Amino acid sequence: MSAEAVIQLRAGDWRASLTPGLGGAILDLSLHGRSVLRPTPKGATDLLETACFPLVPYANRIADARFVFEGREVRLTALDRFAPHAHHGDGWLKPWAVEAVDDASADLRLDWSDQAAAQAGGWPWPWRARQAVRLTDQGLEISLSVTNTGDTVMPAGLGLHPYFPRHPDTRLRLSATGVWLTDARGIPERLAAPDAVADWGDGLALAEAPFVDHAYAGWTGEALLDGDGHRIVLNGGAGADWVQVYAPVGADFFCVEPVTHRPDILNGTPGEAGGLARLAPGEHLTLVMRLTAEAI
Repeated sequence: MSAEAVIQLRAGDWRASLTPGLGGAILDLSLHGRSVLRPTPKGATDLLETACFPLVPYANRIADARFVFEGREVRLTALDRFAPHAHHGDGWLKPWAVEAVDDASADLRLDWSDQAAAQAGGWPWPWRARQAVRLTDQGLEISLSVTNTGDTVMPAGLGLHPYFPRHPDTRLRLSATGVWLTDARGIPERLAAPDAVADWGDGLALAEAPFVDHAYAGWTGEALLDGDGHRIVLNGGAGADWVQVYAPVGADFFCVEPVTHRPDILNGTPGEAGGLARLAPGEHLTLVMRLTAEAI
C-alpha cells in the first residue's frame, strides 16, 4: 500500500481513517456514526485541520528553535506559522511508510537520518518512529515510539495531538498538580497551581474557561470529556505525566494532548524533572493513548 492512500479501519461500531502520506495523521474517528475526534474537512492538506497527528522526536515548542544539549548547540528551522519557535517535531511534516495493515489496525514507520536533517534544518540525530493504530470494540489505541538509531545519546520526547469536537455544554475534567505559566511568546516561565489558568480537577465547562494553551504537570493520565450527551475517556498511558490543553475561546474544537515532557524542556533548568528522555543508541521511548466513548 502506498503512503498516499487513505486507510479505513473498523471494529464493532467504531470507524477510523488515517493517511500515512499526510504526517501519519488520523482523519476521523467515530462511534455509531458520531464523531469522537473532530473530522478532517474533505480535501484538507493542512495537518492542523486533521483529527490527530504524532509529535516526534519532541512535543510542543522549542524557544527560538535552538537549544544546547551536552555542549552541542542545535539550531532548528522554524515554520513561518510558528516562528521564531520550532514546534511539534519533524514527524508530522513527513510521509510515513506503511508496514502492515488489516481491517482494524495499521502499523506505520518513519525513518529520519542525520544527513536529511543537515539539509532540512531538522533534528540533528537520526531516529526511527513507529505508530501503531488499533481499533477494538472498546475504541482507539495509538502507540507511538521513537528509537535512537545513531551512535550518540539523543534527547527525545513524544506526544499525540488529538482534536475533539466542542459542544455548547462541553466539560473537561482532569487532575494535575500544576500548570506552566507562559510568557508573551507562549514559552513556559514558571510552575503554578492549576487554578492560575484553569483548574479542571472538578470538571469545568469550556464555555467558562479562558483561552488555554498550557501544559499541566503531575497529570494522573486520564481525562473525561463530556458534551452533547456523550463522554469521551482519554487515557495517556505510562510516561505521559504532562498534558497540553489547547482550548481557544469560541472555537468548535479543543485539544487534550498527552505528552512525555513539558514544552521547551530542552531549554529548561539543568536537573529539572521536566520529562526529557535521554536515549542511548538503540534505546526507545513509547507513548500510548487510548480513547473510549459512551452515552451519559
